[in-house]
Amino acid sequence: MTDAPIEITAHPTITAIDAADWDACACPEAADGRPNDPFTTHRFLKALEDSGSVGPGTGWQQRYLTARQDGALIAVAPLYAKGHSQGEYIFDHNWAHAYENAGGRYYPKLQIAVPFTPATGRRFLTKPGFEVTGMSALIQGAVQIAADNEISSLHATFCTQAEALAGEEMGLLPRIGQQFHWVNDGYADFEAFLGSLSSRKRKNLRKERATANDFGGEIIELTGGQILPEHWDAFWVFYQDTGHRKWGTPYLTRNFFHFAHQTLRDDMLMVLAIRDGKPVAGALNFIGRDTLYGRYWGCTEHHACLHFEVCYYRAIDYAIRHGLARVEAGAQGQHKLARGYLPVATHSLHWFGDPGFKDAVARYLDEERDAVDHEIEVLTSYGPFRKTDMEDHQ
Repeated sequence: MTDAPIEITAHPTITAIDAADWDACACPEAADGRPNDPFTTHRFLKALEDSGSVGPGTGWQQRYLTARQDGALIAVAPLYAKGHSQGEYIFDHNWAHAYENAGGRYYPKLQIAVPFTPATGRRFLTKPGFEVTGMSALIQGAVQIAADNEISSLHATFCTQAEALAGEEMGLLPRIGQQFHWVNDGYADFEAFLGSLSSRKRKNLRKERATANDFGGEIIELTGGQILPEHWDAFWVFYQDTGHRKWGTPYLTRNFFHFAHQTLRDDMLMVLAIRDGKPVAGALNFIGRDTLYGRYWGCTEHHACLHFEVCYYRAIDYAIRHGLARVEAGAQGQHKLARGYLPVATHSLHWFGDPGFKDAVARYLDEERDAVDHEIEVLTSYGPFRKTDMEDHQ
């Protein structure tokens, strides 16, 4: 370790950073297998950029941070200048309204995040051995950029709990949210998972699976080279339908799936419901080292319980068969609780240039944290597991 100064640089394109150098910080564990998650890999972020899903006109302007010491890259972060608060899933709309009502200018703001991806993972990406030095340099660099450009705020969303604790010590405000995750308790198969549920919930899940699989077709799972261009054509239709209903405009462009086919297929599990030779519903998951990340769902035909089967039960089944520790089912959705997905805390960090506004947000976050902790406790008590199993999950 050296005491040499650290140089922070913001880059307008990820192609300015060598892919191997970036991934040595983002996913050093991938040297002997999969990355912990694919979302901060060079290939994923490049697919977002190359496809036009981020960049001019999207409200997500790339400013990838690098930290170099003695010329060597020691840390990176996916930083964006944001012109709105869409596609983040940890919402600050109320903060924006309050700041602007008080005469301030909230946007643009700076965001350390993976666009459109509410999945927990490291956001301050450091080479092994530079965890403390690298994270500190990235935070100081990002705050300095915000201050120099009179930008209202800096946010790091869906960071790890360890990063949230470290960031709080560095003066950032921590925030917690809540998602639903399924945890693999060493189940031998899906039946063993069902055996951990209360009798009523177990019967309900069996009924839902039977109903879904009786939709008049078949459900298939595709990964890697099994995913063909025509599958993306079908999935794009599903994604558009969901995007229009949820967000008004889909976040990802059609070209994203083109680049995903080229560079991300091995990171993906696509589940399709086929009827009369035609895909009528589908879900897209990303495969991490020990976690399956449920991301997108859509359909052109509505069949009872098919959403639960394609999105949740097939994900659980896949995780059990492949020895994965958990399934993260994405943002929101208390309906996941009855299907074995329990509430867990998510974490984010926030910095504000205005001291008075920072104090107001800090007070709000203290109250919100108590409310979220209570909600997680209450929701967990309503989980579908038998009493002894529920205690093990807490």
